[in-house]
Amino acid sequence: MLPTTIYPRYAEYRLLEALEDSPIVMIHGPRQCGKTTLAQTICAPDYFDSTPVGPSAIDSAHYDPFGIRGKYEYISLDDDNLRVGAQEDPVGFVDDLPDNVVVDEVQRAPELFTALKMAVDRDRTPGRFVLTGSSNILLLERLADSLAGRQEIVRLHPLSQGEIEAGSTHLEDSLPQNQPPTGFLDRLFADGFRINRSARLGRELYRRVVAGGFPPALARTVARRRAAWCRAYVEAHVQRDVRDMAHIRSLDVIPRLLNVAAAQTAQLYNLTELAAPFQLSRQTIGDYVTLLERVFLLEKLPPWHRGRSGRLVKTPKLHLGDTGLGCALLGLDEESLAANRTVRGNFLETFVFQELRRQASWSTDPHSFFYYRDKDQLEVDVVIERGALSVAGVDVKAAATVVSSDFRGLRKLKRIAGSRFTNGVVLYDGETITRFGESLYAVPIRHLWK
Repeated sequence: MLPTTIYPRYAEYRLLEALEDSPIVMIHGPRQCGKTTLAQTICAPDYFDSTPVGPSAIDSAHYDPFGIRGKYEYISLDDDNLRVGAQEDPVGFVDDLPDNVVVDEVQRAPELFTALKMAVDRDRTPGRFVLTGSSNILLLERLADSLAGRQEIVRLHPLSQGEIEAGSTHLEDSLPQNQPPTGFLDRLFADGFRINRSARLGRELYRRVVAGGFPPALARTVARRRAAWCRAYVEAHVQRDVRDMAHIRSLDVIPRLLNVAAAQTAQLYNLTELAAPFQLSRQTIGDYVTLLERVFLLEKLPPWHRGRSGRLVKTPKLHLGDTGLGCALLGLDEESLAANRTVRGNFLETFVFQELRRQASWSTDPHSFFYYRDKDQLEVDVVIERGALSVAGVDVKAAATVVSSDFRGLRKLKRIAGSRFTNGVVLYDGETITRFGESLYAVPIRHLWK
């Protein structure tokens, strides 16, 4: 049997802690990002396939501080009979569930949520129910109850670059990952970066952008086969999840709309431009964009402002959920991405933003993400708030050199944020970490995950 790539998932420790604290734990994220595998390897390993793909099975086998591994039974609402039973008699369905259970793809039966609320109100034992969902459950129209105060949500993204690099082709070679690593975000909000040299990524950077982070796509070693998986993924997603969520007459519009949105990633959200290729109203296209947000394929990044907001752009930016999907939809490979400066810059910005989001998802500190742009076109690609007291900025440059003028936006952000500002970074594909003034640094992009 061929060896299978095993990836540590740094959200694992957050899941373990949540199971200690909350009666219901929801793992949500896009389809095929590894939610089911993570839930099974942590909670219900008896149901785990003998040749796993995705999260590291050996991590869970060696590290079980809370005595959780193996306590859970597993059911999936992809099973038509189970799903119909849950929809027709949600109270009876929940009452018949085992004491500890993983319920997979729970968004397919949102009727269960009121029954789950009743069950945990009778017995609030932590870790009773582990739910997984491939859409943002809280935005579903049919959701009768949000389970506020009764559930903790663990967001799982496609693989981060650190998780990809930590992957091993041999199960026995994997090392336990008890807690997520400290990394770029911690340095950004602490003492900054020390002068250091490292090799340029060069063409490897574009390979990473094109590959994206979905485990099944990364399992394909040939780029065109990864792209084929991504295109099939979008089609299947539309035919299944989007159809279940809303009554859409022409399902073929959704993949085409995602294609148009991919061409506008890292740009200001412009509904008129998105709607232009379609014979549909702006309102309808706006609703479809919302659907794509619900299934984690698109994300809007709000503007950051404090104080003098009159001179700031207030329109959100639009970002793809994964650059691998976007490149496949637009037919971009490493060569074409490297050759087109504008497209390269936009996709690299989205790549960095999503890498930061993925790292923040396993952090013990809360992070909020924004961008900054004023009417003078001074801009910071990603503004991050850690809690209520700290602000940092990250700009992205698809070049091997950095000059002082590349810090104009970060200097403006620093002035506005005042004492809350910690550090500002221009990420670039160079070799050296260099200081460009107090708390301002040029940092090679590989240090984002090293």
